[in-house]
Amino acid sequence: MITRQSNLLLNFLRLRVIINGNKIYQLDKKGSVAIGLTENNPSIVVTDGFHYTRPVEVRYKHMNIYHLQIVCAINDDQFLAGVIIMVLSGAVGMISGIFLMKIVAFLPIFYFLYLYYINRKEFIRIKPAG
Repeated sequence: MITRQSNLLLNFLRLRVIINGNKIYQLDKKGSVAIGLTENNPSIVVTDGFHYTRPVEVRYKHMNIYHLQIVCAINDDQFLAGVIIMVLSGAVGMISGIFLMKIVAFLPIFYFLYLYYINRKEFIRIKPAG
C-alpha cells in the first residue's frame, strides 16, 4: 500500500509508481494505491517525470503487506517559514532601505530552488508509513 503524504507541494505533482521498471501506477492526490506483487524483491521508484526517487527494494520476509509513504523534502512547516521570512525581510528591506534585508528575502527561494532542481533525487522520498 503506497500513500501520499498530505503536503502542499506534493499536491501539485502527478506522481506515478514504477514497479521493476515496467509496471506503472498513477498515485491519486487523495488516497492510496494498493499494488499486488507476485515477484519477490521488487524495485519501487516514484516519479513525477522530472524527479525520481532512489529505487527501494521490498523484501518479503515475514509480512505480506507493506505500507509505504511518499514524502517531499520541503514539508509544510519549512515552506510556511520560508514564505514568512521572505515577506518579513522583504518588507523590512523595502521600508528601511537596508540592502542586506532585501538579499535575505531571496534566501528561501534559493534554498527551495536548490532542493527542486539540484537535489532532484532527494526532493521526493519513499519511507515506511507509520
